[in-house]
Amino acid sequence: MTQPARIAILTVSDRASRGEYEDKGGPGAEAWLREVITSDVEILRRIVPDLRGVIADALREYCDEGADLILVTGGTGPAPRDVTPEAVFDVAEREYPGFGEEMRRASLAEVPTAILSRQTAVSRGKTLIITIPGKPSAIATCLNAVLAAVPYCLDLLGAARIETDPTRIKAFRPKPK
Repeated sequence: MTQPARIAILTVSDRASRGEYEDKGGPGAEAWLREVITSDVEILRRIVPDLRGVIADALREYCDEGADLILVTGGTGPAPRDVTPEAVFDVAEREYPGFGEEMRRASLAEVPTAILSRQTAVSRGKTLIITIPGKPSAIATCLNAVLAAVPYCLDLLGAARIETDPTRIKAFRPKPK
């Protein structure tokens, strides 16, 4: 029997981490994933404040615990407290800039401020880490734009295999020769 893929969702928010604000990003990302991914997955969620070291530590822990995919929601704007990309690069071994480029392109069709977004993707070992916005509708826009490439990227990294509902997102995998 195949191990279920482990997907972690890390919400970055000072207010949500203190309980002053309802986290909508984490639940929004989880709901979207559960609608699109058809294979068995274990989804873990955590909320941390906008602190570079705390974010990086949480990412390292998830990687060390065997997360195959980590979605980091929030903290990717231009405000001084938005340090998610810096924390992600603190743990990264490789960067995949096409993810951020495609998420910004898709978001620009909806809002002109998408150019302020600092979304990106990196890997650490067998773990793919993707930064996404905190607003559920923006999460859907961004994940709709890039998830077709995620299953094959996970395959190449040696992570667990995920399958998607082809009526929602048709995952791309090269045909065997």
